Amino acid sequence: MGVGHGLAHVKSVRENTPPSPEETETPPPPAKGRGKKREQDTGKEAVSPPEAPSAEEEWAYEVAHADASTDLAPIVGRNLRRLRTQRGLSLERLSKASGVSRAMLGQIELGQSAPTINVIWKIARALGIPFSALISTTAQSGTRLMRSNQSKRLASHDGSFVSRALFPFDEPRRVEFYELHLAAHAVERADAHPPGTIENLVVTAGTVEIDRGDEHHVLHAGDAILFEADVAHVYRNTGNVDAVMYLVMTYAETVG
Repeated sequence: MGVGHGLAHVKSVRENTPPSPEETETPPPPAKGRGKKREQDTGKEAVSPPEAPSAEEEWAYEVAHADASTDLAPIVGRNLRRLRTQRGLSLERLSKASGVSRAMLGQIELGQSAPTINVIWKIARALGIPFSALISTTAQSGTRLMRSNQSKRLASHDGSFVSRALFPFDEPRRVEFYELHLAAHAVERADAHPPGTIENLVVTAGTVEIDRGDEHHVLHAGDAILFEADVAHVYRNTGNVDAVMYLVMTYAETVG
């Protein structure tokens, strides 16, 4: 769910960051006789372990797609800085607790980059707060009309998963309502939510597979499911058309 400043931020941040000792060291030459070889016992060629993703690749997966709402960046930034400082956490400590890079956390707080929906979940879980606490705005009273063209949308890094909040964030609540779009052949992996969180979801278009631990469920248009969301779960669209879902999220305690 966020802004698509994309890899332009990668370049600017990396150019202003001094290289680490590991980056400046010259790797030792490979020892003789340690290139590709065949295993004597099996006759199979030795396989090198997969390379870790580069810093630029990791950053690309943290920055939201351009289709996400651009006006959410400053809101998330202000909330993140306030909630982090209230807990006495440095950017480094929050980075270690959440698994989100320190550089990305800094860019979010400055309102210069908007995170993906998964990054917001990771930060919220590390801070021990509900997801919506990071995207809440100033309270307003009375009737609230939320026009579609003024919606706050959060997206995955490639834009294949988009979530639109259908409720105001600035009132105490235990229930939240979302519209979800999952592109054809896309997969969205969700981290475990706080204990006691319940998801009640209905599919209105397409077909969606949901994995929760060892459970596997296939939902067609009109099918609904309710499950405890305090373990990691996966939404998967194996069809050729985009899927649309509506999600009611219920927390164990009042939030907001």
